[in-house]
Amino acid sequence: MQQYSSLSDQNSQIDATPKVLTRIQQLRAKLWLESSLNQLQSRLNQYLLSACNNVLQAEAAEAEILQAVVNEISSVVNSSNLALTDYAVGIALFQPQETVATVCYVSGSPSPNSQPLFLDVPTAEKKLLLKLQEIIELEDLQKLENQQPPSAWQLADDSGSIMGWLIIAAAPLNCDCKSLIESQDQLRSELMARCAKHCTTALVQLRHILSLQQQYQHLSNSNQELERTNQLKNQFLANTSHEIRTPLSSIIGFTHLLLAPGFEPTKERQLEYLHIIQSSGKHLLALINDILDLSKIEANQLEVQWESIDVPLLCNNVLALVKEKAANKGLKLCLEINPDITTLVADSLRLKQMLLNLLFNALKFTSIGSVGLQVFPEGVSVHFTVWDTGSGISQEDQTQLFEPYFQIAKAVAGGAEGTGLGLAVTRKLAQIHGGSVKVESEVDRGSRFTLVLPLQQEAGDEGDEGDEGDEEAKYFSSPLLFTPSHSVDILLLENDLPNADLMQIYLRKLGYQVTWVENAVEMWDILTQLEPAVILMDVCLPDENGLDLIQKLRENEQYQAIPVIVQTAMAMKGDREICLAAGVNDYISKPIDLPLLASLVAKYSKPPV
Repeated sequence: MQQYSSLSDQNSQIDATPKVLTRIQQLRAKLWLESSLNQLQSRLNQYLLSACNNVLQAEAAEAEILQAVVNEISSVVNSSNLALTDYAVGIALFQPQETVATVCYVSGSPSPNSQPLFLDVPTAEKKLLLKLQEIIELEDLQKLENQQPPSAWQLADDSGSIMGWLIIAAAPLNCDCKSLIESQDQLRSELMARCAKHCTTALVQLRHILSLQQQYQHLSNSNQELERTNQLKNQFLANTSHEIRTPLSSIIGFTHLLLAPGFEPTKERQLEYLHIIQSSGKHLLALINDILDLSKIEANQLEVQWESIDVPLLCNNVLALVKEKAANKGLKLCLEINPDITTLVADSLRLKQMLLNLLFNALKFTSIGSVGLQVFPEGVSVHFTVWDTGSGISQEDQTQLFEPYFQIAKAVAGGAEGTGLGLAVTRKLAQIHGGSVKVESEVDRGSRFTLVLPLQQEAGDEGDEGDEGDEEAKYFSSPLLFTPSHSVDILLLENDLPNADLMQIYLRKLGYQVTWVENAVEMWDILTQLEPAVILMDVCLPDENGLDLIQKLRENEQYQAIPVIVQTAMAMKGDREICLAAGVNDYISKPIDLPLLASLVAKYSKPPV
């Protein structure tokens, strides 16, 4: 009995051996699978870590990750004892809108004697060759994915976006054991599916890293740009403060001197001081105009008035404006105009402004020699070249020369006037004209600035209203249209006492009767006693907005025919149009140009013929 029992136990152990072997094989297969996946994950983590530490490596990391996947799978499968050999692995990438994929990565190069590996496409009489740049249709990939066991696996993120396909081709096993083949197929499928998942996760993480790096780079660039802008702003404020204080010192100082008790200068000295005060005031106005011009241009609010320009006449007029400055420095002025250049379509005032900016800069940086303007044709363009024999500009400074607020260090150290806006404004005005500005210069060998403008402009660019600078220039260049031969009453509504005194003194000297009021209440009161020929009105009043007041005048039959001229510090783009729309007859910006004021008053107070 005992012997039977022993035999029975022995037979039981023998019967159990295949099950134990199967279990051992399963454990070995599982350990192999996990080890292979851990090795792949470790390699992927290395690439991701490198991508985090280096932006350039991050940009190349995706290709490295995809190649690592095929190489690692090839390595672990070839080193196993599962007989999954003689195969190729490829990753096919494609755009979502395309219906084909391209094989972009494969494992090792096949040996010369190896047969090319094909995949049989289920339900289709075709074979797919796996090699680089091979085209595979999306429909075939889906069939390979859905067959049993599968031969293709999607690399898709959580949103369903497909980043590629992982494909495997394996030669059939030479084995009579159907169960072994099935288990190896299952193991291979599990390995590939999990490799695809690891690869997808790594790609998603990499793209997130790249996105964060791009955001950081953008933020870093923005911070650098803000820092640079802040430096330029501080530099501009410092330069502008210096530029403002210098002429202000002259204005305040000489005014104080003229007002000092007991100081009685000769008439010649008085005129000299007054000229200094006037020149300093014009310098302040030019500074403000440069700032306003740049602001208008950058806001795309600057209008130009196209017209046919007499080029020789304009150039001679421009040189006449800088003649005195050149003479004071002992510099020779030269002008050379090609006889083929007679007319040009442009904005005359803006062209003068550009040429004056270039000429004043040339005079500023030239202490000995000459400054000249050369005009010549070049194809469909005309070149205005301002040259000098001055100190020249370094290559480093030339790269920043046209940036707003930039000034050459030696110019600032030397006390040269300027805010660094002239060249920036010139370049932008040239661009508005469809042209450009070029510079050629060497240190201690002078400079050549060339303004390139097209000979013709499109007629559609012309404006209906015209620029207020043109309007003022027209009046400024005209003689007084009318000198009153009888008493002409002018009502002046101005809350600033110095401006009110200035206009009263000037207009009374011309023969007008001027009545001054400070606010709207006084205006309504005086209108019951006076019938003015013209009302001069400030917009900013202490008790009412001047534009609202004008509308009330226009709504009243008794006063709606009285011409109204506003004199205002509203000098930004569109302010003139706003005033005209409110019902004014004309507009003049502060500081008041007295000859222009006289022309406007004469124009609107002249009795009808």
